[in-house]
Amino acid sequence: MIKVSNLNKFFNGKQVLTDISVSFDAGKTNLIIGRSGSGKTVLLKSIIGLHDIDSGEIWYDDVLFNKLDFNAKKEIRKEIGMLFQGRALFDSLTVEQNVRFPLDMFTTKEEEEKIERVNFCLRRVNIINANKLFPSELSGGMKKRVAIARAIALNPKYLFCDEPNSGLDPMTAILIDDLISELTKEYSMTTIVNTHDMNSVMKIGEKIVFIHEGFKCWEGSNAEILQSDCDTLNDFVFANALARQLKSSPKK
Repeated sequence: MIKVSNLNKFFNGKQVLTDISVSFDAGKTNLIIGRSGSGKTVLLKSIIGLHDIDSGEIWYDDVLFNKLDFNAKKEIRKEIGMLFQGRALFDSLTVEQNVRFPLDMFTTKEEEEKIERVNFCLRRVNIINANKLFPSELSGGMKKRVAIARAIALNPKYLFCDEPNSGLDPMTAILIDDLISELTKEYSMTTIVNTHDMNSVMKIGEKIVFIHEGFKCWEGSNAEILQSDCDTLNDFVFANALARQLKSSPKK
């Protein structure tokens, strides 16, 4: 479990997150949703430690993460898998080398063990016979699955996904959602997904946190979100539905 208590974050004197308190459950897909500029990406990066917070607490199970020194945080980060919005694959490395990268950085496994783990992770995301290919030779969906394979290479306790469906077609986005959900349950990970995609919310959103202008305005499940009495959340859901309708309407 990851728990955030009374988190506040400022940039250049401007407060971008205000008194955020929320728990993210292990074995569940926890979604942070909100409009662009709402503060959800800042929250995600603050939880990981890419941003130092100004006040509050970030707990990884029973460890107060934001009070740790650099080396102690590094130990926690060994248990974190990260799927970046742009996939962040190394263009000069092959698929195999990309997935192997965290194993080289954080473990002392033998060569054979590393290759075995790489192949296991690639099979798990249904990437076959692509070890020696480079990212430029892959489709967008394949790149995303390779990035997921890299994210789970260390068998993490915590998985963070920043806009995992960005730039993907609807069918591929569904496959990525299903994969993230399956891996979360399979490894009992605490998974936190940052998204504005209501399709993802309704399909895999077991715990949902809605951020608006730096405040936590609502939290609940996907079964509860359509019955919300939070006007800003309802506006967000309606705007998403309208955008999808306009996008799918035939052009005249």
